Amino acid sequence: MHDKPGYVGVARIVLGAAGLWLIGQVSAPEQASAAGGAATTTPIEHLVVIFQENVSFDHYFATYPVALNAAGEPSFVAAPETPSVNGLGTLVNGEPDGVLLTANPNASNPKNAPNAINPFRLARAQASTCDQDHNYGHEQQAFDQGLMDLFPATVGVGGSSFCDAAFAYGKGKGLVMGYFDGNTVTALWNYAQNFAMSDNSYGTTFGPSTPGLLNLVAGNTYPATPSAASTKVVPNNAGPGTLVGDLDPKGDVCSAGTTVQLGGKNLGDLLNAQGVTWGAFMGGFDLTIKNTNGTTGCNRSSPASAANGGPTKDYIPHHAFFQYHASTANPQHTRPSSVAAIGTSNDGGANHQYDLHDFFDALAARNLPAVSLLKAIAAEDGHAGYSDPLLEQSFLVRTINAIMQSPFWKSTAIIVLYDDSDGWYDHQMSPIVNSSAVLQASTSNSDELNASGVCGQAAPLGGIQGRCAYGPRQPLLVISPYAKENFVDHSLTDQSSVLRFIEDNWNTGLVGGSSFDAYAGSLLNMFDFSKHHEGDDRRLPLSASTGQPLEGRDHDR
Repeated sequence: MHDKPGYVGVARIVLGAAGLWLIGQVSAPEQASAAGGAATTTPIEHLVVIFQENVSFDHYFATYPVALNAAGEPSFVAAPETPSVNGLGTLVNGEPDGVLLTANPNASNPKNAPNAINPFRLARAQASTCDQDHNYGHEQQAFDQGLMDLFPATVGVGGSSFCDAAFAYGKGKGLVMGYFDGNTVTALWNYAQNFAMSDNSYGTTFGPSTPGLLNLVAGNTYPATPSAASTKVVPNNAGPGTLVGDLDPKGDVCSAGTTVQLGGKNLGDLLNAQGVTWGAFMGGFDLTIKNTNGTTGCNRSSPASAANGGPTKDYIPHHAFFQYHASTANPQHTRPSSVAAIGTSNDGGANHQYDLHDFFDALAARNLPAVSLLKAIAAEDGHAGYSDPLLEQSFLVRTINAIMQSPFWKSTAIIVLYDDSDGWYDHQMSPIVNSSAVLQASTSNSDELNASGVCGQAAPLGGIQGRCAYGPRQPLLVISPYAKENFVDHSLTDQSSVLRFIEDNWNTGLVGGSSFDAYAGSLLNMFDFSKHHEGDDRRLPLSASTGQPLEGRDHDR
């Protein structure tokens, strides 16, 4: 890091729940970068956050870096000295090896009967699966006080009324124990092989999509005010409560049912105050487009996972990062005045909220904002039930290939992470850094980790209930010329670590209001700023269909 001209290392210490953490070094430039007219504290002048849906770490990386390499599936063979991960085990001669694969506590817990089962590999032909239960309280029940042995009984839904038995593959609720390997999530394994990933990163709190996206952009799911009484907004003494479930954002023309608005600041407010260009790019956000199947407006739809049984809407309001805060919302989905205006404060009333196609338009016009947050159309976001790993892979590879081929690649970092675990089994108990005590009639929105109405024993941060933290472990990858190569980071991080990286890199200050950003672990251990990469030597073009390096790529380096 210190060899980069104009950068001076500065240690950053953060007060965490377990005391003082020295979590990395921040670099300070002597001159302002070209990224949105604001100085950056690292060589990263453009950050692209790709926020996908509903995957636990073990669901995608259980046996990394060893894949079965079954006949007819894209192969993955790890480079020599590839580091192992904190997964379920490995494969030896094609057979599971490791106690978590062969004698898992979920298989021996009688409370899971008749669905008690060991983890099992899902083949590439089984990419389409049912969606699992990922409610705030039910995920805590699955953790079973840290024993991690109650997943089929609490969050498994395979073969139930919520899931066509054909897509449970004969496993019933035991489907929740299924995992993919590098023959299905091939692109992600290749990105991990060539760049950096974490095996110790978590959802900031338990629960589904909306809490996850709010923790990414605000580090907080409080204060939330619903349009009508809802158990998904839990009480906090008097006044606004904490959002623990999925509700659509207030005012969005595509929202339905009970809606909710969040108070406090978010990342967009901080970037605006600092004059940094930024944009949130949502699949399906442009309501003026007509899809090839004739759908338009809020009902634009695209072919989805076979488990879905039909097209799915492109835009899901409760996945929209910044629509929950009045200061950063674009409730009418107003279009930007021009491609050149994308990311700026004078974008014609779009208020930094755009369609996904606007990202590619801006990239092609060489107008990439300093900070971009991307959400795929629903069919390609990886969410089981209406998307799948192969549809997701197509989106990820097309997007990352385009960024790598652009002139921005040499100063860009791409972060791929997920909004929640979908309830999929992961064996690693998360560190509980924030307690909560919410008791409701329905366990789905209550704290259930230690006992009914109990998560942890300490006082919650800021006295705010409903934020049991951290939640389930999820994948996180950093893809950049500056990412460490073939590296697995074991540093403790969470969704709000991405928020903290942006705050530190663009000197915005913190969100405040008991946001988790103040306690977030650093992502800096996944980077190497000691030398300046030109960019070309780190490009990794992949096939969108197979996830394998395109012909001509040096596979043996």
